[in-house]
Amino acid sequence: MTSAHSSTRTNTQTVTDRSLMHVPLYKVLLHNDDTNTMEHVVKSLRAVFGFEQNQCELIMIEAHRNGMALCTVESLEQAEHHQDQLGAYSLISTIEPE
Repeated sequence: MTSAHSSTRTNTQTVTDRSLMHVPLYKVLLHNDDTNTMEHVVKSLRAVFGFEQNQCELIMIEAHRNGMALCTVESLEQAEHHQDQLGAYSLISTIEPE
């Protein structure tokens, strides 16, 4: 009985893993701008994503130096939500397929 239960559990995990592999992921990209202060960008990233201060500073600096920075990779629905939230903080962002 235990081995049949273990086999069922393995099959369920395999099916779940397969379905997760087919979910398309999207990059949320933060763009540099000339209007927002560095402090505002960091505070906004913390509010939107809940990242640690250091991670937000690294994203902000990358966008400042390179014109754009990767914030996260996630489902389309979540990426669109984060893009809207960033826009509410006057930050420019785009999403694109991974």
